Amino acid sequence: MIPAARILVVEDDLPIRRAIVAQLAGEGYDLVEAEHGKEALELIVTAKPDLIVSDLAMPVMDGFAFITAARKMVKTPIIVLSVRGGEADRVRALDLGADDFVTKPFSVAELFARIRAQLRRSGLTTAARMHFPALTIDFERRRVIRADGEIRLTPIEFALLAVLATNAGKVVMTEQIIARVWKDTPSTSADTVRVHVASLRKKIEPDPASPQFIVTEPWVGYRFIAEPIEELP
Repeated sequence: MIPAARILVVEDDLPIRRAIVAQLAGEGYDLVEAEHGKEALELIVTAKPDLIVSDLAMPVMDGFAFITAARKMVKTPIIVLSVRGGEADRVRALDLGADDFVTKPFSVAELFARIRAQLRRSGLTTAARMHFPALTIDFERRRVIRADGEIRLTPIEFALLAVLATNAGKVVMTEQIIARVWKDTPSTSADTVRVHVASLRKKIEPDPASPQFIVTEPWVGYRFIAEPIEELP
């Protein structure tokens, strides 16, 4: 999975919004929140979400107006999450540009599945797991396992590993890593990236001085040199 896919939750009911945000954050997503459509349009520009979950019945700008305006700006996947599950509302939302519709009350597992499906269609996810020689990365559960057991990574380390492993064999420039891993702090320095890569190497490499997974491409960036054995959907 591209690390920390950012999801914008648009919901005027604060307890419901906070519950959705907490559940999605627990799955490793990066969350931003809006109370209504007008606020959400501003966040589309500033936060650049990878996916939007939106209610329909909201003050200031309802979900229908929001979907219409958002579609003039971006192609970001939109999942409607609403108690208004009648056929007319579903058809109208989809015709206006929504990509999916989930009716409240909803199953959390179903919502997660719908989100994963939309992210896959957008090219924002790859396999759920990737197997390399002596290393397995489970993107959905955010686990990394070596032959001698599970490796505990920080969120930044996992995000780094995900960016590099999903581009195995390719050089990933330092600027690209910063844009993907430190999206909120684009002023992050190359030295900061170097420190975190060194920390990641100490955890996943049998011998950090002779890396089997991550090598440095001087003056350019980093490359994950191990070839995947298997990718599981």
